[in-house]
Amino acid sequence: MIARNNHPVVIVGGGPAGMMAGLLLARAGVMTVVLEKHRDFLRDFRGDTVHPSTLDIFSELDLLDALLAREHDKVESVGAVIGGHEYRIADFSRLPGPARFIAMMPQWHFLDFVAEQARQFPAFSLRMEAEAVGLIEGATRVEGVRLATGEALEAALVIAADGRSSVLREAAGLPRKDLGAPIDVLWFRVPKPRTPENRTQGYIDRGEMIVTIDRGDYFQCARVIEKGAADRVRAAGLARFRVDVAATVPPLADHIDAIADWDDVKLLTVSLDRLTRWHRPGLLAIGDAAHAMSPVGGVGINLAIQDAVAAANILAAPLARGADPDPLLHRVQKRRMLPVRTIQAVQRAVHRNVIGAAMREKAPRVPAIVRLLQAVPALQALPAWLLGLGIRREHVSKGPA
Repeated sequence: MIARNNHPVVIVGGGPAGMMAGLLLARAGVMTVVLEKHRDFLRDFRGDTVHPSTLDIFSELDLLDALLAREHDKVESVGAVIGGHEYRIADFSRLPGPARFIAMMPQWHFLDFVAEQARQFPAFSLRMEAEAVGLIEGATRVEGVRLATGEALEAALVIAADGRSSVLREAAGLPRKDLGAPIDVLWFRVPKPRTPENRTQGYIDRGEMIVTIDRGDYFQCARVIEKGAADRVRAAGLARFRVDVAATVPPLADHIDAIADWDDVKLLTVSLDRLTRWHRPGLLAIGDAAHAMSPVGGVGINLAIQDAVAAANILAAPLARGADPDPLLHRVQKRRMLPVRTIQAVQRAVHRNVIGAAMREKAPRVPAIVRLLQAVPALQALPAWLLGLGIRREHVSKGPA
């Protein structure tokens, strides 16, 4: 058995969960190594929605102003255009706290910022182009990871934060429950002029649902399709694709020809699942590795960061003094399972009752709840609370700064 207090915590995956866990553990004096298989964070079609719950965490770390100095747009409300009529659904300006908005920030800027802050702590190390491909199995526990280069890296604890296709989750044999996702998403971008306000919006019409994320000089667009329908959409031809998109989202029509070929359209295969056990002795899974979320609500990054905060709150102090983390790992799952189950239940209901209905009906009907939110605007704080702050949100434990 390794001497755990002489080895680092090894976090596999430099996404939101892994980077935030690395920052918080190093801040507490825990020697921490984050392994990221890519050479940089610059990858498109990643979650850009930094919700109030995450912004509040950075406020607690006295880092909110520095984070918001990075490129971002503020979204104070979200809504949908249904059958050509605009409806407001969630009003984040009604929330408590220092950040009553969603920050639309390219994820590479967000991750670069977290890495920059984490590097200020001597206990932190980030290794790029370091791909973990397997586990080092001891007699009674996981004792480290093996890299694609053949290197073996021993660890006091391995945190699997390597995403929805987690290699370590599979290697550890952690049991997974597939909840089923009836949709996939086609991602593409369409140029746009810059506008004073952020125009992120969802559109429902003609049996289509398309979300447009305003990134300043272009929309990052998500066309929702039935699970497995990508080949059928492609077979209908790119011209038909452009026509359908422009008809559903008229503001895209002037620049829709920017979609030059199918290489400009990327398929996201949507998963909705969760581990029924997040841990083994020597290993803990968090973020998408523990629970793959639907894109509905853009909550994935924020749930992942909440996992990281919970893990650090529970494990940092014992790890810093060299204690065995294994008896505590179940507490992270226990703490985080309620919000995961709740949000996934909401997402399944949206898949079935909103997206499913939108794709079945050529002339969409406005749901009764949407009509109620227009009639009583104060109620728009409720979906804003669920999306923006979530269930059982985490706060950073007081510790060394």
